Amino acid sequence: MDDRFLVILLLCTIQCWQCCRSEWSHDSGNNRPHIIFIMADDLGWNDVGFHGSNQIPTPNIDALAYSGVILNQYYVTAICTPSRSALMTGKHPIHTGMQHSVLKGAEPRGLPLTEKLLPQYMKELGYSTHIVGKWHLGSYRREYTPTYRGFDTHLGYWTGHQDYNDHTAVESPYWGLDMRRGMDPAWDLHGQYSTDIFTKEAIRIIKSHNTSIPLFLYLAHAAVHSGNPYNPLPAPDDIVSKFTTISDYNRRRFAGVLHKLDESVGQVVQALQTSGLLQNSIVVFTTDNGGPAAGFNINAASNWPLRGVKNTLWEGGVRGAGVLWSPLVTQPGRVSTQLFHITDWLPTLYSAAGGDPSYLGDIDGIDAWKALSEDLPSNRTSVLHNIDDIYGNAALTLGDWKILKGTTYRGMWDGWYGPSGRAEEYTYDVYHVVSSEVGKAMTRLGRSLAPGVIHTLRSQAEVTCMYARSSRSECKLLQAPCLFNIRNDPCEQNNLASAYPEILQLLEMSLNEINATAVPPSNLPWDPRADPRFWDHTWTNFGDYKNKLDCDKIYIGKTKRNLKTRVKEHLRNNKNVEVEKSA
Repeated sequence: MDDRFLVILLLCTIQCWQCCRSEWSHDSGNNRPHIIFIMADDLGWNDVGFHGSNQIPTPNIDALAYSGVILNQYYVTAICTPSRSALMTGKHPIHTGMQHSVLKGAEPRGLPLTEKLLPQYMKELGYSTHIVGKWHLGSYRREYTPTYRGFDTHLGYWTGHQDYNDHTAVESPYWGLDMRRGMDPAWDLHGQYSTDIFTKEAIRIIKSHNTSIPLFLYLAHAAVHSGNPYNPLPAPDDIVSKFTTISDYNRRRFAGVLHKLDESVGQVVQALQTSGLLQNSIVVFTTDNGGPAAGFNINAASNWPLRGVKNTLWEGGVRGAGVLWSPLVTQPGRVSTQLFHITDWLPTLYSAAGGDPSYLGDIDGIDAWKALSEDLPSNRTSVLHNIDDIYGNAALTLGDWKILKGTTYRGMWDGWYGPSGRAEEYTYDVYHVVSSEVGKAMTRLGRSLAPGVIHTLRSQAEVTCMYARSSRSECKLLQAPCLFNIRNDPCEQNNLASAYPEILQLLEMSLNEINATAVPPSNLPWDPRADPRFWDHTWTNFGDYKNKLDCDKIYIGKTKRNLKTRVKEHLRNNKNVEVEKSA
């Protein structure tokens, strides 16, 4: 046979296969589930009703939990940036350099550009991708911002927090606006409440979405993170006034912030239902880390009865409130005891969307879709909570055992912090859950919530402590590592390090082996060019501007002239100085 004929035949075969593959991909894309990922900020284990607290009603979140899967052995990382990096990459923060503390707006760094992110994988599966709310993974150059990292649109903020009304972020001594539409500052939203802004944008995206295209919506709320120091718990006064049974002022204001978050969940689920998307959706609700309780970070969350707070490696800092809901889940209405980590969301959602998790390469996350959907054993047997050689702390759970080495804040936040929310003056209103927006949406889907089932699931989702004070062996992390049987002792009351030295040694060896794979933390000194005063009082992508001036010289007193005017003046006065915008 003529060689040229063989070549032509081969090329035709390849072209035909590519056309078919493209057609198959297009067809399968129509059936891919819509994915709505709702992340609360700094929500504590005990701040949701489905974990047993009666103090602050969360009827919509609870209704989603009872009709889906309550993730009761779910772990996040201890603080914002590391958790969000783990979610986006499927990797432990020690493998991306994001393991120490949070990323500040003045740091010239971000989640490494070598990392491929969750929305980029989703786009390859044909998804329309949107982020609403908080980013916190880098913004000093435009290529680190959301719309350059796989998201089609972004309305929200780049740094770690904002005031809920004026949308500025204080990172002392710097202070500036942090609210964006894509790359453009959104000054026009001043005075509108952040939770409402993000809810309306999420609903707009849902209602305007072409249902033939799968939707990936990442709704990353500011709530219930504290705002700026001058108004740390910003909630509408008319909402706060409803919580008369809460005597603590800060907890009462926290309740107002949480109420608006719960209201948002209800409105988003209702929009999915009325738009015809809900019946083919996966909805995730999760916190990013444990709650800042008892005034930590000027906030008033509750992780009771778990130990510790945000930015500690105790269960109160890393065990998260989480829910998976979908009609695609074959065994809903249950409390999951499968071990699940925030790095698992990438492969799990990718698998649920029809992707092959093996394509994701060398990640730390595990595909748990089948295990969670069908209530099967999980392949995950351990969780690395973090290793931070700057703080000098680390924690690892392996099977039933958890080791902790070192601590943060010299042990100042190593206790147990309430409130428990189980006092007699508080009652749990099951019918409030059933009649919530999510509850009504479930009824319309033929998944009505039964009061008896709610009580059963709620009881199963509670954590109880078993050790009396007299029978405990104390843990003093400033002196030595501690060991807990976390299945029997989720409240970390009884240190078993001296009773089981072989297990302690095994876990220490495991930590050392894992730490050998770590990359150095990427934290950098603050760059004075980031000062919002230089950029019309706005947090911006300052690294995109090659500025040969001393930035302090650009700022002239307390002038109200904008940046453009100030720079032009300096150029006139310093002809040899050049300020240019880099490509």
